[in-house]
Amino acid sequence: MTQRIAVLATASHSGEVGGAERFYVGLRDALRREGAAADIVSVVSDESSFDAILESYLRFYELDLSAFDGVISTKAPGYVVRHPNHVCYLQHTMRVFYDMFEVEFPAANDVLQDQRRRIQQLDTAALSCPRLRGRFVIGEEVRARLLRYNGLEAEILHQATTMSGYRCGAFEYLFMPGRLHRWKRVDLVVRAMRYVSAPVQLLISGTGEDEASLKALAAKDERIRFLGRVTDDELISLYANALAVPFVPLREDFGLVSIEAFHSGKPVITCEDSGEPARLVRAFDAGWVCPPEPKEIAVVIDRIAAQPRLARDAGERGRGQVGRSTWGMVATTLLTALQR
Repeated sequence: MTQRIAVLATASHSGEVGGAERFYVGLRDALRREGAAADIVSVVSDESSFDAILESYLRFYELDLSAFDGVISTKAPGYVVRHPNHVCYLQHTMRVFYDMFEVEFPAANDVLQDQRRRIQQLDTAALSCPRLRGRFVIGEEVRARLLRYNGLEAEILHQATTMSGYRCGAFEYLFMPGRLHRWKRVDLVVRAMRYVSAPVQLLISGTGEDEASLKALAAKDERIRFLGRVTDDELISLYANALAVPFVPLREDFGLVSIEAFHSGKPVITCEDSGEPARLVRAFDAGWVCPPEPKEIAVVIDRIAAQPRLARDAGERGRGQVGRSTWGMVATTLLTALQR
């Protein structure tokens, strides 16, 4: 009998679509290829206030998924769902109450500190529930965070990309795709361009909260271009002809940008505190890990602009390693856990 599986998705209150939505589709399709009748069940999580966050937790807790044989939760607060056959494949908890708390609230008062404790207590209780059949995470960064703040171990299960048609073309420009948000630190690379002497362009795709301030920061440098939203086909082409892909977020959970760059035979320039991208670059020897300083990043850019062969060789090493993690492996591991 075919198992009916719910992939429990946490939808943004603002309607924003990004890497998480690609993740849900990739997981659903992989489960279907393995013979499961999988569907995405999307529930909105409103993080606009603490009361709204608590209501979101309650919304997931009261969710009736009894029509499904199994449930795979993926992201806060979906893992509070009650189902007798439940596996968590964790993308991340609400980071503003975890590793990014001090970044967002450097002078947090007692109220904020109490809110942080309450969320961590709720998460720990849900993720240590005896009914949970398995606890998996997308990478070492999430595993380490879960252990540090919640005292819980988890098995790493790297996700794969949902796009296809990757190719390696010329090595012409720097390409930065993704959300324009302060945690992604696009400004580090924009500032680095002030110290880059090579006539290399920086192309930035995507939109986000910090778009206006980033454009103002880059206004005097004609080498920097903002492309806005791009289609998947355009994204594939932009990767294909990049010299390198700078990706310098702060403590990133996984960073699909790195995986997409490697599939395109392109190296990644990242930072020592960038989390999973730095681990992947080091593991694959497929790029450069710099201190999070514009001048340090500029040194690498000038070096590979002068010697593109360095970028080509590093990108080829990444492409040779990146295919080891597949959606098929993810799906079979999760289905096995559900059938225990």
